[in-house]
Amino acid sequence: MKDSLRAGLTHTLTYLVPESKTVPFLFPEAPAFASMPKVLATGFMVGLFEWACIELVAPHLEDDEGTLGIHVDFSHTAATPPGLTVTINTLCTKVNGRKLEFEISGHDGVDEIGRGLHRRAIVRFSQFQERILGKRP
Repeated sequence: MKDSLRAGLTHTLTYLVPESKTVPFLFPEAPAFASMPKVLATGFMVGLFEWACIELVAPHLEDDEGTLGIHVDFSHTAATPPGLTVTINTLCTKVNGRKLEFEISGHDGVDEIGRGLHRRAIVRFSQFQERILGKRP
């Protein structure tokens, strides 16, 4: 990682919520999800929160480095129908070696939809892939 990665960095991500990111599309093979309302799925909100952190960190990484999520602690407090734009704000609060911590909040233009804490680890993707290959039968 580069010396420029430090606590205090911020990033904003905006995303227009399509129908394909609503609850019935989270696991289409699960009948319980298929019958639920078409609002942004918590699982997709978590992905948006992670995406914002990935974008914040990306300019501060070396070649072959990336980050992986290692902890999430989010609330999801308001439903967002398709067609609204979600704004995700993230703040890097801690850099401890290769471990990073973020505070994140999201708003859909009407309500705060969620907030919380996220941790990511910086890895070399080539080394990570080698370890994953070792798990295969």
